[in-house]
Amino acid sequence: MHANAERVAKALLDQGATGVIVELPDSAPTAQAAAAQLGCEVGAIANSLLFDADGAPLLVLTSGAHRVDTGKIASLVGAAKVKRASPEFVRESTGQPIGGVAPLGHPAPIRTLVDVWLDGYDQVWAAGGHPHTVFPTSYEELLRITGGTPAEVE
Repeated sequence: MHANAERVAKALLDQGATGVIVELPDSAPTAQAAAAQLGCEVGAIANSLLFDADGAPLLVLTSGAHRVDTGKIASLVGAAKVKRASPEFVRESTGQPIGGVAPLGHPAPIRTLVDVWLDGYDQVWAAGGHPHTVFPTSYEELLRITGGTPAEVE
């Protein structure tokens, strides 16, 4: 297992999460790719999108069926400007590559918003720290293990 996935597995264990890391046969850098390999609806994929909110990292866990409205999330977090983070900013903030960013296992806690739409699924899948890894979880567990705030992000 990739070192990033091992860190995420340890973080899941430390948080008392129920899911375990699953290695996918192919890379799953998008919600569509992950859903196709897992045989689930794209909406049940918890996309981990990192944004630059006035220079600070902001993680938005959104349903794979949604696009994030950056103006809306800027208002929610009180930021003047929220923009997509560069690959370097993502790696620096999370220790993980774009396409594999997990909701946890980062060098330091990151402010997190969790799309309320994910609550419509009994099981959701989140990235495991590497584009070939995911783990099953639930909306409630995502809120708990990330310390995230429920939000309408679309």
